[in-house]
Amino acid sequence: MSPGGAVPRADRRRMPRGVRSAALAMMLSAALVATACSSDDSSDSASSSTASGSPSSGGSSSSALVPFDTAAMDKTIDDLAKEYREIGMMVLIRTPQGEYVKSYGTVSSDSKDAPNLDTKVRIGSNTKTWTGSAIMQMVQEGKISVDDPVSKYRPDVPNGANITIGQLLDMRSGLYNYTETVTLNEALDNDPQKVWTPEQLLGLAFANPPYFPPGGGYHYSNTNTVLLGLIAEQLDGKPIAQIFQDRFFSKLNMTDSSFPANTDTSIPAPYASGYSYSGNVETLDEPALSPERIAAIEAGGVAPRVTTNDNPSWTWSAGQGISTANDLATWVKAMGDGELLDEATQKLRIDSVQATDPAKPEGASYGYGIAQMGPMYGHIGEMPGYNSFMGYDPASGVTMVVWANLAPTIDGNAAAAVVASKLVPFIYGKPPADTGGDIDEVADDTSGG
Repeated sequence: MSPGGAVPRADRRRMPRGVRSAALAMMLSAALVATACSSDDSSDSASSSTASGSPSSGGSSSSALVPFDTAAMDKTIDDLAKEYREIGMMVLIRTPQGEYVKSYGTVSSDSKDAPNLDTKVRIGSNTKTWTGSAIMQMVQEGKISVDDPVSKYRPDVPNGANITIGQLLDMRSGLYNYTETVTLNEALDNDPQKVWTPEQLLGLAFANPPYFPPGGGYHYSNTNTVLLGLIAEQLDGKPIAQIFQDRFFSKLNMTDSSFPANTDTSIPAPYASGYSYSGNVETLDEPALSPERIAAIEAGGVAPRVTTNDNPSWTWSAGQGISTANDLATWVKAMGDGELLDEATQKLRIDSVQATDPAKPEGASYGYGIAQMGPMYGHIGEMPGYNSFMGYDPASGVTMVVWANLAPTIDGNAAAAVVASKLVPFIYGKPPADTGGDIDEVADDTSGG
């Protein structure tokens, strides 16, 4: 075993965190590209409300959108939520033609209250877009450059003189992802209340060799974003929580979003509880549970573990955020429309987006703290008990947010991301007949990074 308890990369078939989110982004990208390229499709059902909006640049337009088939969309969500044993789920879709809102289940297994657009959840790696956006604003202000070596700010980073800030932002630094270490995952199982400091997380990462030389590939790594969070604090002279509050939450009126202290395991009310059947070490190599475990769950003999108040400090600036469907919709639209940056800096950010797999240029892409899935810019987030997707298509004015509060599913899926991909045909039109196969193929190809 390598230092820090890491699983040798050659021995890992699939990773449940980070890498799997990238695979889900590829799946969504396949669905979005297929549907965005479809034309002459129509639906017999119309949305009950309309909204105004003007598309900007991109590969799609509002003319490619179809009216919502709300009954079919409701059924799709209900069926998937039941299949994945979700306790609660929230879906919000906004287009120039209308708004679709769907609430499923309850906020907790012992509640009769349905989730709503203001129900708070842990958003996992969607937090990375907050950190990335803060760094990009500092680039705009001249405090830092994407071409600066990391060693300028963190001399302790291995090979930091050859790693740029841009390579931290776009996941191409090669630095080892500390969430792939057995040490961390054992701690998450045995002591979920453990308080982690960012420096402890970096210590786990730096004890392991890099995946490749800087710029030599793509590997999703929380290590990159934790480093960026520390650098942001250094440059702004304040805690990362205050950076997010001052730069984003206050200005965008995101009153239900927060970044808790490392010692704070609570979620402000109203919130959805989190649930998971999966152990962290148990799903380190293979996110799906064993057939024996699945059989026991399906027989009704096993209840999911409540993860609501597990300490999220192991994610820090890479995943510790709390938000709502409403706030995430506000956020992802502002990020995609360029409301957070001036024109030149927004262009720098969007131009940074490139395919995570050069052999699949039409697949999912990643840039400076932002993912692209087809015409949508956004991200996917997951931690035990919570999964969320947010995407915004600036060309057509489409915003989509989905969250679920049982994660991962027993078969290793991320329910919110799957639901998002299945709703794409109800927004852009019906995909070609082979889209389902394409999605499966891309998900299989990208499992394991």
